[in-house]
Amino acid sequence: MVDSWERARHILEAAGLDPGRLAHVAPLTGGTYNTVEELRLTDGTRYVLKIPPAAATPGLRHERRLLVSEAEFYRSAARTGVPVPRLVSMGDDFLLMTACPGDSWDDGSLTDAEQAALRAELGRHTARLHRVTGPGFGYPSGALGPLAPDWRTAFTTMFDAVLDDARRYGARLPRPADAVARTARSAYGALDEVTVPCLVHFDLWRGNILVDRSAGDARIGGLIDGERMFWGDPLAEFVSLALLGDIKRDEAFLAGYRETGGRALFDVPARLRLALYRAYLYLIMISETVPRQVGQEQQRWVHGAVAPELVGALDEIETLLAGPAQPRSRSGLFRSAPR
Repeated sequence: MVDSWERARHILEAAGLDPGRLAHVAPLTGGTYNTVEELRLTDGTRYVLKIPPAAATPGLRHERRLLVSEAEFYRSAARTGVPVPRLVSMGDDFLLMTACPGDSWDDGSLTDAEQAALRAELGRHTARLHRVTGPGFGYPSGALGPLAPDWRTAFTTMFDAVLDDARRYGARLPRPADAVARTARSAYGALDEVTVPCLVHFDLWRGNILVDRSAGDARIGGLIDGERMFWGDPLAEFVSLALLGDIKRDEAFLAGYRETGGRALFDVPARLRLALYRAYLYLIMISETVPRQVGQEQQRWVHGAVAPELVGALDEIETLLAGPAQPRSRSGLFRSAPR
């Protein structure tokens, strides 16, 4: 068994920090894939250390080399002014970063006014992230191959990979995998609207957003756990931001997002893409329950809460494509007026 203190000292030394100043090592909970530990030095400085699972550990295809993607997220986000951890050092088997202030977003401790202010602030931060562009489309980890020159190629590769995972692990999908694939393919033309690869965190649910009260008012202290990032369509960000919900109802977030230059129009091609991204995330959430061997309670929650959302996303694709004809967009899909 690896000694956490010995490992932490070795990594601090490799990062050019004095291992003799290590005062505290403790596991951090909330993650479901990597091992995460907090390191605290004698002067109070805090770091977060991530260790990936062993190479032989079962997982989804896109989860290989996740720390490469996370490091890319922090490097890319660092120039936006958005509060994210600062990358300190990394190797094949670790990622060391600074710790951000605050605790995971907890609705129960916030007033309605604080919630609205935080959602607007989150919208502004997200718009700043989406100004960052990459060299191609897809996962920078290379888990699914090199970056693609166009978004349709990248996303269809991502979608096909998770469906292959679902088949391989025998995941309990609410519809047969082949039927899911057919419905998704029918909407792929909408992906051609995306021509610029933007920085997408893709895991901005509230557990990965820290709220800091150290200065009095509640503020966002950090956007963390960027390991699921990819270069792609900014619209994909809205799925985890409104996990199991509808981002169009989040008026405070959308106001902050648009105020800072974010584009959030929900015409037919955009709604088709958003439905595809919802289906993709919910496929991941269902499929990962098998290799992670989650307990019965988690299985019941996934199949009671997530599976219906996957069906809803697929139904929306079919409904939109069956709708009345309207003037065509440049992707060849029918377009409705923005709302």
